[in-house]
Order: sequence, then C-alpha cells, then structure tokens
Amino acid sequence: MRRRIFLWISIVLTMVVLTGCIKKKDAYVTDYIEKDYEQPQMQFDLYASKLCLIPAKEDEGKKLIDEHLSGYAAFSEEKYDIPNLYRAEKKVYPASTTKVMTALLALESGKLDQTVTVSKYALESLEEGSSVCDLQVGDKITLQDLLYGLLLESGNDAAVAIAEFLGNGSEMQFVDMMNSEAERLGATRTHFVNSHGLHDADHYTTVYDLYLIFNEALKYDVFREILETKEFNTAITTSDGNMRSVNWKPTNYYATGDAKSPKGTKILGGKTGTTDQAGSCLILYNKSASDEPFVTIVMGALNKETLYKDMNKLLEKENKR
Repeated sequence: MRRRIFLWISIVLTMVVLTGCIKKKDAYVTDYIEKDYEQPQMQFDLYASKLCLIPAKEDEGKKLIDEHLSGYAAFSEEKYDIPNLYRAEKKVYPASTTKVMTALLALESGKLDQTVTVSKYALESLEEGSSVCDLQVGDKITLQDLLYGLLLESGNDAAVAIAEFLGNGSEMQFVDMMNSEAERLGATRTHFVNSHGLHDADHYTTVYDLYLIFNEALKYDVFREILETKEFNTAITTSDGNMRSVNWKPTNYYATGDAKSPKGTKILGGKTGTTDQAGSCLILYNKSASDEPFVTIVMGALNKETLYKDMNKLLEKENKR
C-alpha cells in the first residue's frame, strides 16, 4: 500500500515539474530553459531567473509580428511570463549589439576614469567602411567617454580600443573575457570572436542570451545614462598633445527622431546592429504608460524601415498586456 502511495506521489511530482512555471514568482522557467540551456544562470540573483519562457513552437500558431525576423521578444520586469516571444533560443548573428557585452566588461572593470590610448591596430584591423567614431592613432580618452562612442556612435574602433585596454593589449584576450562573462550569466548559446560584431560565422548569440547580457548592463547607472543620451561632446587629447573635440549621437531612429514610438511607450534608449548576415537588429530599454520598465529585442529585420515598424508592433503588443 505504501509503495502504491509513493508511486502516485512520484508521478504527480514529475508531472508538475515537467509542466514548467510550477510556482508563480518562484520558478518562472519552463522545461525549455531547463532542457536547452545549462543551469549557471539559476545560481545568480538575476531578474532573468524568474522568467517563464514560452517555447518557440507555441508561437507558431500565433500571429507573429513578422515571420521573416530571426527572432524577437519583450521582457517585462513586472510580468514574468513572456507571450511576446519568437525564436528566442535560435542562433542569430548579433552585429553591433555585441557592443553591449563590450560595454558590460568595461563597466565591471572599475576603470572608467582611466585613460585609453588608441592603437594603430584598433583602426587597421577593421573592415573598410565599417561603423567608426573617427578615432585616430594615439588619441587619449577616458574609458567612460569612450563608452559613448561605442554605444551611441557604434564605433568599431572604440570597441577594439576598449578590448585592447582591458585585454592587456590583446583583443583576443578580451574576447576570452567576453565568452567567460556570457557563460557566467547563463548565456550558454553565445560565442564571440571579436569585440564589435563584424560578421563571423562563429560569432553568434540568441535573443534570450542577448537579453541576459543587456539586463546585466542595466544594473549600471552609467550604462542607462549613456543609453538615454541624445548627444555627447568631449575633448580628446591627440598624439601631439593637442585637443580635438568630438560629437557623438545615437544611431537608433527613436533617438534621432526618424521613428516615433507607439502612444504610451517611452523609449529610454537602446543599441542597434546591422550587417548583411545579421540584418537590422535593435534592443531597447523602455517604459510603459504605467511607468513599468521593459526590454524589447528585434533581430534580423530585412532593412531599417522594417525594423522600426516591427519594433513598434512589438511595443504595442507589450503595452496591451
């Protein structure tokens, strides 16, 4: 008799665990996360550990904002379930959204007031025509100011300069740090090979992993201040000891006024990314009409015009919840 009772209890407990989201606000993680992602993120006091991700297959029957996208999601700090989710676990190319991780390591370093000297490699290692913030060899600038060029102007030259500074002169050593940090955060489907996001087949992430990285960076006041900056002016000491003024502005269309957000949504800032292989990508930090903060991510839009239309659809869906 006792054996039968024990057997029934075991069956019931197994069914509860397998259904996911078993205890609201305590275990907001479906079996999708437990199966497809390793467990390190569960060991940290992250808001993300409370999320309840709906498997992508459940989205197939829903009306998607754009079936051509590589993936999208909206993450709320108050509503732990995520109905606005599509291909969040699939591999995507991050393009310049990579720079969120570069910025995160800079913020964690505690060296924001130290001076970075721009090397020849930081400029010559980049593809011709790639996004830069017009640094010059020998320029001297604080790490904190350099973050504005990285996140606002999306300078690949700034990314390499930061990587060399924090990687003891080696971008590859810094890349190892990026991958170690991704693993620490539980972003186990992410792999970096550079600090800026120029395309490489072995440089990839997922929508969910990108959220984990962005959410960690949001813990830093400086990061949020940079995201909300509409224009940044600073002076750089040149190699000959003179001063040169620079002006950096955001690349996202909401900040420039080229795109308008839906009624009821306040966009605080974000990070863009574009390559031929990644498509047009955008991750945003927002507030709803009720002042609730939330993060939205759209990856792989066909072009910038489509990107902002798709993002507005996602913002509208999240605001209606």
